[in-house]
Amino acid sequence: MLVIVGYVVVLGSVFGGFALAGGHLGALFQPVELLMIGGAALGAFFVGNSGKAIKATLKDLPSVLKGPKYTKETYMELMYELLGKVRKEGLMSIEGDVEKPEESPIFAKYPKVLSDHHVVEFMTDYLRIMVSGNLNAMEIENLMDVEIETHHHEALVSSHVIAKLGDAMPAFGIVAAVMGVVHTMESVGIPPSELGILIAHALVGTFLGILLAYGFVGPLATLLEQKAEEGTKMFQTIKVTLLANLNGYAPAMAVEFGRKVLNSTERPGFIELEQHVKQKR
Repeated sequence: MLVIVGYVVVLGSVFGGFALAGGHLGALFQPVELLMIGGAALGAFFVGNSGKAIKATLKDLPSVLKGPKYTKETYMELMYELLGKVRKEGLMSIEGDVEKPEESPIFAKYPKVLSDHHVVEFMTDYLRIMVSGNLNAMEIENLMDVEIETHHHEALVSSHVIAKLGDAMPAFGIVAAVMGVVHTMESVGIPPSELGILIAHALVGTFLGILLAYGFVGPLATLLEQKAEEGTKMFQTIKVTLLANLNGYAPAMAVEFGRKVLNSTERPGFIELEQHVKQKR
């Protein structure tokens, strides 16, 4: 929603200011310029990226229209319930939940988490390792760090792709402008009034390239990067919580460890978390 609001503000400010200054909005409507800039950008997008990067970018783009994926409740509830079951019934009690999370009554309570297969896979893999008992806490932590780094690197692919595309937009605008200048120079014999129109049309190419870069494409790259950071924070929270439990801390204290990892905007207060744990009990 904020993306749409931001785009409306950009368009309203730029075109509204132009109109208030006495400009004619019709002069800025140049579909051929948009075709050249957009077509060149699309072609460069396909040439400059692997199939994997293209697929990841197309998959991530719709997420910019959605709000935060995880809330403070999402961060804490699932981990406490799983660890609470381990505390009461032992590690083997969650074997069914780990092997088939889609059929687990615990995971079923949190469809938002269950819909994120990366998070579910990360959580169940390390719970499975804990159940098997083959690795100590230090080895598991090192393995978690490597996996989180890999996931974070992959999550940033789409933001890097869009950022590079945004960097190229002004240059494509200049290309469109140069083509317009070429067309103007070959029409130099026409009346000055018509020649001025052609020059104006050529300049619109530069304007559109810069506007698209800094008003539309560039901000998308920043937003995608922020969403990647948000996803990584979820992995870090799971990591700290599981390691705390593996080191012998009670579920309530393990979740408190995980709370400390969160950003202040999603982190519940100590009293808030304590009340939540008491309600779960």
